[in-house]
Amino acid sequence: MLLWINGPFGGGKTQSAYELRRRLPGSVVCDPEHVGFGLHRMMPPSLRGDFQDLSAWRQGVYEVLDLALTKLGGTVIAPMTVVEPVYFREIVGRLRERGHDVRHFALLADRETVLRRLRERGLGHAVRCVAGKEAPLRRESFAVSKLDLCLERLRDQEFAEHLWTDRLTIPQVADSIATSAGLTLTSNTDSALRGRLRRVWTGAKHIRFD
Repeated sequence: MLLWINGPFGGGKTQSAYELRRRLPGSVVCDPEHVGFGLHRMMPPSLRGDFQDLSAWRQGVYEVLDLALTKLGGTVIAPMTVVEPVYFREIVGRLRERGHDVRHFALLADRETVLRRLRERGLGHAVRCVAGKEAPLRRESFAVSKLDLCLERLRDQEFAEHLWTDRLTIPQVADSIATSAGLTLTSNTDSALRGRLRRVWTGAKHIRFD
């Protein structure tokens, strides 16, 4: 089974994916962004646009996920924002046509909720202390510029199942996804502090510096 976790940038996709992996034995995270990062690193900076516009990215993600789903016995988890219907069909639609069990979830939230999460993700708390409240949002300019489009597009029925997360914790999001997909997670035994530290570490590991 493939769990594709969609949503706006800063919507909690990566945190939810790694919470699922932590509590779902035999599962793996296959992050489609890494294909895009590799393509960008091959290109001169002046030619780097949105890597999703490259057919090589869409084909590469399809092939890697198809291979993982075919060869692995466990659940594959892919956290990735995709809001272009044509691109969505090229990857998710083709995987379904190939016969794979693909469960898609769009994590939605109010605009202000997503903006708050963008301020806090990665090293956001530390940056706010040093550079001021709005510093993380300047660093997240791409995410902010795409926010309204993402929230609008992802409400469409094509991007169901929709999961509103404003009042849900990351473990609760993972629980909701697993329940909908018919999967059983191990119990969440983290304390509030341990869970917070875990999410800070996950966010720090996924900070991009190029």
